[in-house]
Amino acid sequence: MKKKVLFLIHDLGQGGAEKVLVNLVNHLDRSLFDISVISMFGGGINERFLKPDIRYRAVFRRTIPGNSKLMKLFSPVLLHRFFVKGQYDIEISYLEGPSARVISGCGDPDTRLISWIHGEQDNRKNASRSFRTEQEAERCYQSFDCHVFVSKTVQTNFLRLFPQEAPCHILYNTVESEVILREAAEAAEEILDDGCVKLISVGSLKPVKGFDRLLGVVKRLKTEGYPVHLYLLGKGPQKDLLERFVKENHLSESVTFLGYQTNPYKYVSKCDLYVCSSHREGFSTAVTEALIVGTPVCTVEVSGMKELLGAHNEYGLIVENTESAFYSGVKTLLDQPELLKYYKKQAVLRGQAFRTKETVEAVEKLLLEV
Repeated sequence: MKKKVLFLIHDLGQGGAEKVLVNLVNHLDRSLFDISVISMFGGGINERFLKPDIRYRAVFRRTIPGNSKLMKLFSPVLLHRFFVKGQYDIEISYLEGPSARVISGCGDPDTRLISWIHGEQDNRKNASRSFRTEQEAERCYQSFDCHVFVSKTVQTNFLRLFPQEAPCHILYNTVESEVILREAAEAAEEILDDGCVKLISVGSLKPVKGFDRLLGVVKRLKTEGYPVHLYLLGKGPQKDLLERFVKENHLSESVTFLGYQTNPYKYVSKCDLYVCSSHREGFSTAVTEALIVGTPVCTVEVSGMKELLGAHNEYGLIVENTESAFYSGVKTLLDQPELLKYYKKQAVLRGQAFRTKETVEAVEKLLLEV
C-alpha cells in the first residue's frame, strides 16, 4: 500500500527551498508514495512546475499581509485543522517556522511528523519569530518524530538552539541535473562578449543575500582597472536600492540585472565565475547548480559551502564572510587565470555528486523507514 505523504510549505515562490521541494516531489516514486503539497499562500512562481499528478492546494490565493501575527492568535492544533484537510501517513513541515508550527498541531498518533530545516538561525529569539514564545517553539519542534537538515552546519546550528532527542538526518537538496545540463546549453544573448570577466550570482534581491556588498566589490575592482561584468538574476525588495547604487557609482555598463529567470542555467554556464556573497545560506541550490554546469565558484563561508566545495577549497574558493575577504578572493582568481581554469575542472567533477537519482533515493529510504 502506498504511503500518503503531505509536504506543507509557506508558499512556492522564487526561493531555493521552494524550487527544491518541487524537484523532490516530482521525482519521488509514485508506486511507493501518494504525494500531496499544500502551500499556505498561493501565487508562487514554482507552482507551475509541479507535475500534474501531485495533489496541490493553496489555502489562500495570495499572501496575506501580517499573516505571521494573525497565525499566532491560534494554537497549532487549530491551525492544523484549518490548513491540513485529510489524513496522512507522513506530514512534513518543509521549511522551519510557520509550517513547523502548523504540522506540530497534528493530533493523530498514527501520523509520523518530519521537520525539514533549511536555514541557519542566529539565536533562539530569531528562530522563534513564527511562534508565540521561545518555549512554544521548543515544544513544537520536540513533537516531531524526526528532523531533516540540508547540511551539517544547519544541523549543528539548530541543535544548539533546540536540542532534540528524535532522530536527525542530513539529506542534500534535490536538483534536476539532467534538466539543468540540457537547459544550460540554450543560448543566452544577454551575456555580452565584451572582453570582460563575467561574474554571476542568482538569488532573491534581499538583504540576506549580501548583493549590496557584492556591488561594493565590483565597484572596487572596476576602480582598480579589472575588466569585470556582473550579471544578477533575481527579484526582490532591494531591487531599487541596488539599481540606485549601480547608477550613482557609474556601474551601469558593468552590472546587468536580469530579473527572475525560469532558466538561470543558460546564464550561469556562460559566465566565468559564480560568486556568492550571502550573509547566511542553508545549502545553496544556486551554487550546486553552478557546479553541475561547470562554472567555478568563489563564496564567502556560509552553511553548506565546505560540504559543497571541500573543507580545504578542493572544488572552489571559500573565504571569510566579510566584504574585504570576498574582494580578495575574487581578485585572487582574476589575478591567477590558471587557478580559475583549475576550479572550472573541479566544478565539473564535483557537480557529478549531486545527481537527481541519488538525492531522491535517500529521501525515499527515509520516508519508508520513518
